[in-house]
Amino acid sequence: MGLLSDPNRRRALINLLTRLNAPICALCYFAGVCWFMGLAFEPFTLRTYMSENAMGSTMVEERFPSGERALATGKEFAAHKKKVGGMPVDWLVKTMQAQGLEVFTQSFSRTLPFPDENKERYIVKGTNVYGILRAPRAPRTEALVLSAPCSPGDNNNQAVGLLLGLAHYFRSQVFWAKDIIFLVNEHDLIGMQAWLESYHHTNTTGMDWSPLQGRGGSIQAALSLELSSDVITSLDIILEGLNGQLPNLDLANLFYAFCQKIGVLCTIQGRLQRNDWDSVSGYSHAVQTMMLMVMKQASGRPWGDHGLFLRYHIEAATIKGINSFRQYKTDITTVGRLLEGMFRKLNNLLERLHQSYFFYLMPSLSHFVSIGYYMPAFGLLAVILLLRALDLWVQLVSPPAVAADGVGDIAQQSSPGVLSVLTPLVISHLTGAALYILPTRFQEIAVEHFPVSETEAVVLTAIAVYTAGLALPHNTHRLLSGEGTEQGWRVLKLVAVLYLAVLLSCTALINFSLGFILALTLVPVAAFVTPHVPKTLSAVVLVILSPAFTLLFSVFFFQELEEMPVSFQDGWLLYLSVISQGILDHYLYGSLVYPLIALMVYPCWLLFWNILFWK
Repeated sequence: MGLLSDPNRRRALINLLTRLNAPICALCYFAGVCWFMGLAFEPFTLRTYMSENAMGSTMVEERFPSGERALATGKEFAAHKKKVGGMPVDWLVKTMQAQGLEVFTQSFSRTLPFPDENKERYIVKGTNVYGILRAPRAPRTEALVLSAPCSPGDNNNQAVGLLLGLAHYFRSQVFWAKDIIFLVNEHDLIGMQAWLESYHHTNTTGMDWSPLQGRGGSIQAALSLELSSDVITSLDIILEGLNGQLPNLDLANLFYAFCQKIGVLCTIQGRLQRNDWDSVSGYSHAVQTMMLMVMKQASGRPWGDHGLFLRYHIEAATIKGINSFRQYKTDITTVGRLLEGMFRKLNNLLERLHQSYFFYLMPSLSHFVSIGYYMPAFGLLAVILLLRALDLWVQLVSPPAVAADGVGDIAQQSSPGVLSVLTPLVISHLTGAALYILPTRFQEIAVEHFPVSETEAVVLTAIAVYTAGLALPHNTHRLLSGEGTEQGWRVLKLVAVLYLAVLLSCTALINFSLGFILALTLVPVAAFVTPHVPKTLSAVVLVILSPAFTLLFSVFFFQELEEMPVSFQDGWLLYLSVISQGILDHYLYGSLVYPLIALMVYPCWLLFWNILFWK
């Protein structure tokens, strides 16, 4: 405190920070990247542990015996699905009623803002079927959900069969203290969104659905099941939900504990755990696993049906069966016992899961990185923006240099007008608003005048608006009276740097992965761009570090992490598909990544582009 309260010491500290500003910024950037890469090193991580006392022990006896019956039911379900060409609603209702459940259906419809070419759908109509097993030993104020999507083709038939087998087995047990809802949803996430909105009496996406005729208690936890093979080699847990939300870590710990108890191979991000953490290959494996989680979380899209439960504060995860043709095999009976054990432990909960972490990264299922460990990596990048803002402020308040004849520099003395700073801000955000609004509004006009489909029109319009924003400096100076001053670009950069610092900090608090990836590319731009650097080279660097190219690099990097590298042509097509899917996710489920990039990140980047070409 004495250092900051003493004017002389404070002045000396500010002089030191401004004199060594560039080296300190470079050091902070390097330290931030190294800190993040070190998070996957096992001695720097924490071992997972169960925080919730009600789930602290796995000493329950799992007795589910009906694996073969579940497979037979799955085959029967597949036959009826093929016969009716979709969801066999009548057969599901009769089957669930025969097992003693209270069975209800819900119809829904949704017209997409533009066709989803990945799944070849535009007007989506479907029906959800769910059965409720009422709790025999409680007042029925709480519930658990087990869901399985009705996927097209031969996908996920085994999951529906196992769900019905578990419903039949659970019906014969008397220890349930919570309602258990068995849900088969059609059209994957769209059907799940309709069911959740109706269950909670909300409609945030404009979907048409019929009200639910039957409800259970307040949902405490949910598991979504994906099985497409009679025999599996490992079970993979998917945690990433809408807008980067994650379930309470105890849910992943519970899955890992029962896999260890029953002897099932378990994976996260489709990768088995390795014990040779002290080797280069072991560390590389952990880094790749953690980076896959970072990339998926940064996308903001739900990676399973569980992802939509998280917005309602319901802890949920997707359990996916993988058949990778390893020698180790696990039958459906074992998977059923694992789910039985998990539901019995969740049945013991006296309150919602809250004891463990909600913000974490996982390089493996046995270790995790808490928010207290990974936020310093972002903080080292964010402090660069504060240092640059301090340097700019000192330059603005310092008196201008006096020449030998005693006359100060006129360019330094002239203060910038409000118009010179306000105009770039307004035009940048208007361009961002156009990027957000025009792609979906002008698709019909584009289809009429160009030989493209609706989806291609949306994506190409977004790219055209994004590219048109590069003409911002010329448009800005046409509106200005006279040329900008030397102090003008400093004021504009000070505003832009502080704006970016607040934007990235708020983003990292909600979705650390997205905030960190954006900081990696935008912080260098914000730190060193000025009107006095070489224009051509700096313009190329700024474009490479722009949000659009960050997404392009992320697409190729994600394919490398998935060990499915693609050519540039295939990568470009995948890039266009990612853009269209991001826009669809926003309109269908409420993903915030697209409006965040269009309305805030892109306009902020345009401010630095404007500074580079400041006249």
